[in-house]
Amino acid sequence: MAKTSKTTTQPTETTKKKVSKKEVVEVPEVIQTQSAPVILKNVEVFSRFSDFDIDLFKAGKHYRLFEKFGSHITECQGVQGVYFAVWAPSAKSVSVIGNFNYWDKGSHHLFVRWDASGIWEGFIPYIGKGETYKFCIQTQDNRFIEKMDPYAQHFETPPRTASVVWDNWYEWTDSDWMAKRHTKNSLTSPMSVYEVHVGSWRRKEGNEKLTFVELADQLVNYVKEMGFTHIEFMPIMEHPYEPSWGYQVLGYFAPSSRFGTPQDFMYLVEECHKNDIGVLLDWVPSHFPGDAHGLYEYDGTHLFEHPDMRRGYHPDWKSYIFNYGRNEVRSFLISNAIYWLERYHADGLRVDAVASMLYLDYSRKHGEWEPNIFGGNHNLEAISLFKELNETIYSQFPDIQIIAEESTSFTGVSRPIYAGGLGFGQKWMMGWMNDTLNYFQRDPMYRRHHQDQLTFSTVYAFTENFMLPLSHDEIVYGKKSLIGKMPGDEWQRFANLRLLFSYMFTHPGTNLIFMGGEFGQTSEWNFEKGLDWWLLDHAPHIGIQNLMKALNNLYKTEPALYEKQFSHEGFEWIDTSDRDNSVVVYARKGNVNKEQLIIILNMTPVPRDNYRIGVPMQGIWNEVLNSDEHHFGGSGKTNKSVIMAEEIAWQGKAYSISLTIPPLGASILKVK
Repeated sequence: MAKTSKTTTQPTETTKKKVSKKEVVEVPEVIQTQSAPVILKNVEVFSRFSDFDIDLFKAGKHYRLFEKFGSHITECQGVQGVYFAVWAPSAKSVSVIGNFNYWDKGSHHLFVRWDASGIWEGFIPYIGKGETYKFCIQTQDNRFIEKMDPYAQHFETPPRTASVVWDNWYEWTDSDWMAKRHTKNSLTSPMSVYEVHVGSWRRKEGNEKLTFVELADQLVNYVKEMGFTHIEFMPIMEHPYEPSWGYQVLGYFAPSSRFGTPQDFMYLVEECHKNDIGVLLDWVPSHFPGDAHGLYEYDGTHLFEHPDMRRGYHPDWKSYIFNYGRNEVRSFLISNAIYWLERYHADGLRVDAVASMLYLDYSRKHGEWEPNIFGGNHNLEAISLFKELNETIYSQFPDIQIIAEESTSFTGVSRPIYAGGLGFGQKWMMGWMNDTLNYFQRDPMYRRHHQDQLTFSTVYAFTENFMLPLSHDEIVYGKKSLIGKMPGDEWQRFANLRLLFSYMFTHPGTNLIFMGGEFGQTSEWNFEKGLDWWLLDHAPHIGIQNLMKALNNLYKTEPALYEKQFSHEGFEWIDTSDRDNSVVVYARKGNVNKEQLIIILNMTPVPRDNYRIGVPMQGIWNEVLNSDEHHFGGSGKTNKSVIMAEEIAWQGKAYSISLTIPPLGASILKVK
């Protein structure tokens, strides 16, 4: 739109003309002012919205709003410039302000559409990529508020808050990965996830953060060496408050400029794919912060957040909750999820804080919440959103994974929508995490009294498609690091951690470990500095790292550990009765019966010689992994000799073997 000092609050006769994608709208001749030295008279403005777009937007069914809203570099009548569009239905006027017009709210006004959509749009000539801008919105009570662009693809580096005109063009070269990723992300494939906080995985000299480009070299090579199949990035979307770790998002369509440009992050994703590593992104549709330049009271009213603070305010995080019943907001959220999957080639999303969305009384006392229309505590609008979200995403991207961080017993989170579920691909197994860490923190002397805490998870393990998480949440705020949770002297603590990881990787489900855990980081995670990589100068930490490499390799090469990881057919308890010795024995099975594995866990520091267990078939059994190997920092109580099954009935099996069980260790066997 040409520069003007006039404010347009009502549609004119010329702007009432209906337009399609290819049609244009004539704008009346405007007046030149001192603050607007460059003027185009009788300029025509491209509208990116067709009537069909508007209908979809109002109905909450437009899933590609990033193609319409925001700033888009384009050409109008041979003149290069930028098209702007923003949703602000209660605004009296909207203008674009930036360095290009000295932040003058009277220079570049947008026109409101005639169709009651609440969309303001316009074209500004002679500006382009890299321009900083905000929307200056005049509210109904005549306040002028300066707001970021909700659809901006790039931002100034915080604490600066302006949006930046950008594009997301990138010439991708990861076609090989994209063609085969259905084999990498399926529910019958191994998924070992390395959870990463971009700003604190590793720091440069002077405690300076690594960029996306630097991570594409260092992080990708490390993850490949360790054998993880996927990286999960904690939220990389733009956020103003760094101590939120990215979970207080404002720039939902922009990677954080702290680490580089959008294309830099695309390069990082591409390098992951070229090295056979999938990329999962943490996604936060549950809440957003109340920063003055952000989404809160965007046009002077509760536009994005629910107007009733019993539903619109989150008491735990002092943030605001999206209005999941408002069609335009639903389109915003679903479009955002699709944006990261399409434009950034993400292989999946881990949806944060799902439980807080599902329940109206989440973290609220009696009287602080309002029941739904049926008198219950379920947020029916959020449930409806999840179903629509998953149905839409999986129809367009059937080869990705949507994973729910859901901590309650809500039924059917990862079950199909047609079967009454929410339609997620996987769900974090928070019950397993809590029970397992509680068990392993106990002195081994008392574990025999708590064996049920270890075995209970298999009672419900196959009610959902579970991912086993040892995430960042478990090693902050005084909870100690993973190695810090383990009891005993130094040797026992490291042996316990090796045992924990061995149990985790042989338990049904996929796996997630937060960075640092794989080498026994001793301190709690601190987002303000890098991990303590110097610990790898010490043998016990190298041993933990070596075990993690071995477990990842075992998980990826033994079909028994992943082919039926979400089915009861893939697991069998062989013995849970030896409480006095705190020994448990179980089998993992794949499609081929002979390829099954037998896992023996000794939860005490006492080695068990000549320990007999039942096995499902005769033949020679080999020890394919022992967590007590010297290479892992153990005492070397292994079974290197041939173990021949004997025709001695034991533990309900026709055959049995006798072997040595390592102290605080795991022995994993496979028949020849």
